[in-house]
Formats: sequence, structure tokens, C-alpha cells
Amino acid sequence: MNPTILAASPLNPLFVAELSKRYTLIGPMPLDDLMAHPDREHITVIAAGGESKVPAAMMDALPALKLVSVMGVGYDGVDVQHAISRGALVTHTPNVLNDDVADLALVLMLSITRRIPQADAFVRNGSWAKGNMPLGTKLSGMRLGIVGMGRIGQAIATRAEAFGMSIAYTARSEKSALPYRFVPSVKALAADVDMLTLITPGGASTHHMINAEVLTALGPKGYVVNVARGSVVDEAALVHALSNGVIAGAGLDVFENEPHPLDALRTLDNVVLTPHIGSATGATRQAMADLATRNIERHFASEALETPVPEC
Repeated sequence: MNPTILAASPLNPLFVAELSKRYTLIGPMPLDDLMAHPDREHITVIAAGGESKVPAAMMDALPALKLVSVMGVGYDGVDVQHAISRGALVTHTPNVLNDDVADLALVLMLSITRRIPQADAFVRNGSWAKGNMPLGTKLSGMRLGIVGMGRIGQAIATRAEAFGMSIAYTARSEKSALPYRFVPSVKALAADVDMLTLITPGGASTHHMINAEVLTALGPKGYVVNVARGSVVDEAALVHALSNGVIAGAGLDVFENEPHPLDALRTLDNVVLTPHIGSATGATRQAMADLATRNIERHFASEALETPVPEC
């Protein structure tokens, strides 16, 4: 009989397809239903997505739990410390999505400065026949500040170099092997750049890191691009900044309450919105599903897991 695995939330269809070839997949389900499920005492694996919530109560409903396998690089919805206390490990899917997320960061930078969505609408609605649209802003040569300099941050920096951008960054610690300038605080970095791009993990330590004070430091010619987590930005403060000329514009792929960004963001002309598509290409999502599945296969084969999260 195939082992039973619990889905913490609705999973990507590619992940479901891989798991269904090998295992019996149940859920997602309310905690009361899980507590009454006849297989719960034998389930050793929870399968999750990058946005899934895997709280302590869900883990405690599975006395044999040994692994939470996340299809996503972010895992801030997983109570990792509780998993560790239970003797369980958590895995995620880093590296395979670096290029796609970095590509989207550059797309958002270009879209907001060159007003690409507005230009598309300008042609489609016939406005071009009445005259030229307003001028955009040059991206090449801008000062770029990257919040978070992990593998994706470095991939963004590499792309930005091709645009002749000067690059500075802030992170938990300086990375002396990199050629970019380290700035010790987010506020100081914002005050020193034209484009502030966010690719830092979510969670309590970065919650509302980008607040009214940071946005004021960025200034009226500055832009924010967020391909990290919605929780990193105080969305209400961002709306105020965009509405009142505190900053010039923003490109957002993530939001505090997905899939429901603040209504004001939908109406503003100086923001570009995408629906959390940083890794959303067929090839990358398949690679993520494959890696998340391999971690589960390694668990059942009693082999070393391929990509445990740093805490594990």
C-alpha cells in the first residue's frame, strides 16, 4: 500500500501529479477532520506550498510526522521550530527558481520606470492618435539597492549590471566575497538609491521592514520593487506614499493579503501589479515539484534530504 501524505493546503497541480504517482494524497482538511482521519497516526509527511500554513496544531495531529516538504523557496508559514522540537525536518525548493524571480524583478523595474502597461493601454485605446504619451524614466544607470543578497539577490544584481546600474545591498551580514557595496540598514540603503528591490525572506524579523520611514528616505524619485513577501512591506504606508508623491512608483508581485491587495493599489497609475508569478513558468514549477517530491522520496528511502531549510 502506498504511504499516505497530507496536503497542508491546495497544492500546485504539478506537485499533485508527482505525488499521486507514488503516494496516497489526502487533504487539505480542517483540523477536526484530520484528528478523526483513520490514517493520521501513520502519516509521516506533510506536503505544502510556499504560501501554506503548517502550524503546530497540524503537526501535533500527526504523531509520526517526520517531514514537511514545501514546494517553494519561502516557508514562513511553517512553524519550523516546532517541527524541529517534534523531531521532524522541513525542506524547500531553493535555487531552481532563481532565474525566473530575478527576471521578473527586472521586468517590474522596466515596467514601472518605462510605464509599459500604460503604454500598452495607450496604443490599444487609441490615445496614440491624439498625441504622444508622457515620458518615462531611464532605468540604465540607476542606483539599485537590494534588500537581501542571497542567491536570488545575486541573480538580480548580475542582471542589473548589464543595465549599468550601481549596486548596493543590505542583508543580515556583509558578504565580503561580493563586489557590491554593503549598507548596514534598510533606511540608509533607501536614502542612497533610486530603485529599492526586495528579495528578503518573510516572517516576524522582516515584517513591515519597508515602512513609512523607509519610503520617505527613498524619496519622490525613488521606486520600490517587491518580489519577496507581501509582509515585508507596510501596504497601507506604501499606498500613502504612492498617492502623495512620497515615492515615484512601485512594482509589486506579492501582497500582504493575497489574493486581495488593497483596493487603492488597483486604482493607482504609478504601480505595476502582478499576481505572485515570480516562479511561474512551466519549466521552473516542474523543477520545484520534482525537487519537493525528491525530498519526500529520500525520506521514505531513509536517505539524506536534498534541500533542508537552513534551520534544519
